[in-house]
Amino acid sequence: MAKENKFPSEIIDLPSGGKVYPPDSPLASGKLEVKYMTAKEEDILTSQNLLAKGVVIETLLDSLIITDGVKSNDMILGDKNAVMVAARILAYGPDYQCEVMDPTTNERVTHSFNLADCPFKELDIELSGNEFTVTLPVSKSEITFKLLTGGEEKNVDRDIERMKKLNTQVIPQLTTRLKRSITAIAGDTEQGKINSFVDNMLARDSLHLRTEMARVSPDIELKQEIEIGGELVTVEIPMTTEFFWPKAGI
Repeated sequence: MAKENKFPSEIIDLPSGGKVYPPDSPLASGKLEVKYMTAKEEDILTSQNLLAKGVVIETLLDSLIITDGVKSNDMILGDKNAVMVAARILAYGPDYQCEVMDPTTNERVTHSFNLADCPFKELDIELSGNEFTVTLPVSKSEITFKLLTGGEEKNVDRDIERMKKLNTQVIPQLTTRLKRSITAIAGDTEQGKINSFVDNMLARDSLHLRTEMARVSPDIELKQEIEIGGELVTVEIPMTTEFFWPKAGI
């Protein structure tokens, strides 16, 4: 069910198809109702308080999501990215003009991207719930992992910030995220065992695991092939301040 809404809205698809969420979650349908942006949401984008707290995008998306019982941090990152792009298209249209780097000359050139041409990278495996398994090439250990939601990503960021305050020489960003993502080692779910395993994982196993995590993660492809200097090159679409705050007249 959706909240009562007096503004026009659209039903958008999620890259995950809803497969990674519990059956009783509104997100399990693989669809989400999002309203068109208003001047109220533009106020959110310019809020210095929200910008300072680093929560402006989450607050914006929460204001736009109409589907009952859903917050932006309930979604995995790829679905959240797709909602962000959809919200931008609904607000200002699909044309997004920004500067990109010419890989040949390293000069900045202006290019207009069509965000509607960004395809989904969908789950290509049968799945029931947010649980994936992979066998590591060196240790042969079977690892069970999940895709982190926006809220869980925030917890990782908080853990990392706490470690930074300890003034340690090495901030364990990679292992902190893996410890939050892995749910079992050979069926053992004890967190202490998981933490110890991650700290002692061989680099080849770690790379294989992270590669598999990236492979199965649904998302929206924010890269396009464009022509620069007479050559076709593939570039990442940069998320500048003009993504949600385009120049007047766009």
